[in-house]
Amino acid sequence: SSRYQRRVRGSYWSWVLLDLLKDLHGTVSIKELSNRTSITEDDIISTLQMLNIVKYWKGQHIICVTPKQVEEHLKSENYRRPLLTVQQEALKWLQKGKRGRPSKKQKSND
Repeated sequence: SSRYQRRVRGSYWSWVLLDLLKDLHGTVSIKELSNRTSITEDDIISTLQMLNIVKYWKGQHIICVTPKQVEEHLKSENYRRPLLTVQQEALKWLQKGKRGRPSKKQKSND
């Protein structure tokens, strides 16, 4: 992908992760962030490295950030709320049928 696309994705991922971290207190794992955001663990690690809020210690990546640091990042010009965001609770995921359409069983459930 192009450098611009990587920068846009990185900016969006930064905002998503920072927005999530501002509401979390205590310990959170990279895997939990991935489960909550659907961003891959590798992309989360590289994004958090870019934000300088993850450390590698004893074979694991550890998120090291204070609520104040998260707020400072979110106030920065670099991490503005995207124009379009997704409300994950509003998504309805469907399994694809063999031809890329919802199966008949799924259609009858709607």
